Amino acid sequence: MKRRQPIAGEIKPAAPRRRDSVGAADARIYDSIFQAVMMQRLKPGMKLPEPQLCELFGVSRTLVRKALQRLESDHIVELRPNRGAVVASPTPEETREIFVARRAIEAAIMPLAIANNTPARIELLRKALKAEHEALHTPSQLEWAQRAGNFHVLLAEQAGNGVLSAFLTQLMSRCSLIVTLYEVPGDSVCEHEEHEQLVELIAKSDVAGATALMDTHLRALEARIRLPKADEAPDLGALLGL
Repeated sequence: MKRRQPIAGEIKPAAPRRRDSVGAADARIYDSIFQAVMMQRLKPGMKLPEPQLCELFGVSRTLVRKALQRLESDHIVELRPNRGAVVASPTPEETREIFVARRAIEAAIMPLAIANNTPARIELLRKALKAEHEALHTPSQLEWAQRAGNFHVLLAEQAGNGVLSAFLTQLMSRCSLIVTLYEVPGDSVCEHEEHEQLVELIAKSDVAGATALMDTHLRALEARIRLPKADEAPDLGALLGL
């Protein structure tokens, strides 16, 4: 099988720092839970019992806790005192706060990205749009969410401000989780068209138009979010693909 090549700005689970067997086990636990959440097999609020995870992965509780702590730092799971780990359940208030922060950061990014605009950078954005369009024709909501998020991260990178880019990247895993789990199906084409319009405005160096469209784009994305009640699934191993 041909290995997929990453595109610029891609959001991925953090790579393990160690390459020994301990680091590999930690990465396997992290990646399995991350992918199961993003593919909607693990639902918000579902419990992730440490003893069961130890048995499923054949590792110590120390390794399971290490992976769960990493997932908590990425806001994929929540660690509750005396109650264990559960899949994160973003509240309406948290969702609003995340989108308010994104609108503020991306409003600051847009003029910088246009100021640093070059034909080569426009070509990178168009390549990202092509990958995004291809993802529309796959059944994977996860792949679509990643590609759509990559477009925003790439814009932040082109702005050339490391602090703003870091702030946006920190928000993206939380926002991608919310969109993947709760966006109303059938709206992806509209979002892709908005990205195409943004690239055209950036190519024309239309700061006001691009900034206004980005704000409208993020508000429309937030409006498509629906936060249902969490469901629990009985077979954790099956949901993790084990």
